[in-house]
Amino acid sequence: ADDVAVAIRIAREISPDLIVLCEDVNHADAMQLVKFAHEALPRTAVVVLSEKPSVDHAVKLVRAGALDYISGPTLADDLKRLLTGLAGEQQAARDGDGRFFSNECPPGVPFVGRSPSVVKTLETIRMVAQSRCNPILILGETGTGKELAARAVHTWRCRDMERFVAVNCATLSASLLESELFGHVKGAFTGADRDKTGLFELAENGSIFLDEISEIPPDLQAKLLRVLQEKSFRKVGGTKDIRCNCTIIASSNRNLLEEAEKGKFRRDLYYRLAIFPIRVPSLADADRADDIPLLAEYFVKTYAETSGGGPTSIAPAAQARLNRYNWPGNVRELRNVIERAVIVERSEQITPASLIFDSSDPKPADQPTSPKDFSLEAAQKEFILRALKETGWQKTKAAILLGITRGTLHAKLKRYDIQIPGDAENQDDDLLEDLAGAEANNG
Repeated sequence: ADDVAVAIRIAREISPDLIVLCEDVNHADAMQLVKFAHEALPRTAVVVLSEKPSVDHAVKLVRAGALDYISGPTLADDLKRLLTGLAGEQQAARDGDGRFFSNECPPGVPFVGRSPSVVKTLETIRMVAQSRCNPILILGETGTGKELAARAVHTWRCRDMERFVAVNCATLSASLLESELFGHVKGAFTGADRDKTGLFELAENGSIFLDEISEIPPDLQAKLLRVLQEKSFRKVGGTKDIRCNCTIIASSNRNLLEEAEKGKFRRDLYYRLAIFPIRVPSLADADRADDIPLLAEYFVKTYAETSGGGPTSIAPAAQARLNRYNWPGNVRELRNVIERAVIVERSEQITPASLIFDSSDPKPADQPTSPKDFSLEAAQKEFILRALKETGWQKTKAAILLGITRGTLHAKLKRYDIQIPGDAENQDDDLLEDLAGAEANNG
């Protein structure tokens, strides 16, 4: 493409593995395209070619996200060498991360899953995003990934480097939410000592994501309806109409039509939002069974990369347990379970003993019930208890399951005041004798 705007549009549509840019034409266009690819297409490499090199501009382009800046008499050979290496790297990346995502997944949005319901959802997202539909409503249970769906909308809606701004409507009071969304003028209320720019204004030409829109109070619902109808708004305390030039994406985990029938949500606002609702499937859906191991493996891989250590895989018994669970908290709960396991697991594989579920699972009285109560010691005690129960309270087997020595386990039993039933102690002594006999025979 000869025009940078056309090049950006084409790149967004096809998500290429590589962009080769001849930089001699226009420095500003080159910088714009490099920045766009770096922010919107993180999987796309950009190589800049120049017959009239500028060291200063080369440094700026590489800092902005270009993979390489090639110039000089060996340009052709250097480019060929770079492309050969890049092809190998990208094939390895496809063999690694590619299995986590469907072909419909937009670049830079980690919407893990290849089930029919996920593919259908992503197809719907792309169709709606590439239409003129505005606003866009996303529905789904808590933890299904509604914000990821919103980011996918933003990615597919042909925009270059515009902002994606998000706000959780359930976390702010009515007055704070109004100021956050629309901004305010100086003196609008006590403490308003200067003008404030609201999120609608910050999202100009980009997207604003209103998470849990059902929690907006009635008076703000009316003000939001005006924004949707008239495409303009006023700051709190202001008299000037400000044009709203952004994609408005709203989400809810409630049935908004039922909420409207109960009088808890404006019916006219619901119909204004629900032009073409996008529904994000829950993890409990029958056809998402194969997505659970993909998600679990992806989270383990992600945490291993960010922490620089910890387990790198999941033991078959642990994966079977993950597959059996009903996931009322959906993908968010699965991510939390994996993160906890990565924190406390000391072996290279996540074992069943390191899995703590948020609900629908037996919990001892001393198990932490909320994140603020969660501690490493409480988790270790719980994992030891679970390992003991799964092995019939036999310390030798429990130590093997936990990946620690029997002496270490004995010290932790004493520390946490965990008592072993008498019959189990006798069985454990018999097991030790058997193991000792087996070793003697092998010797």
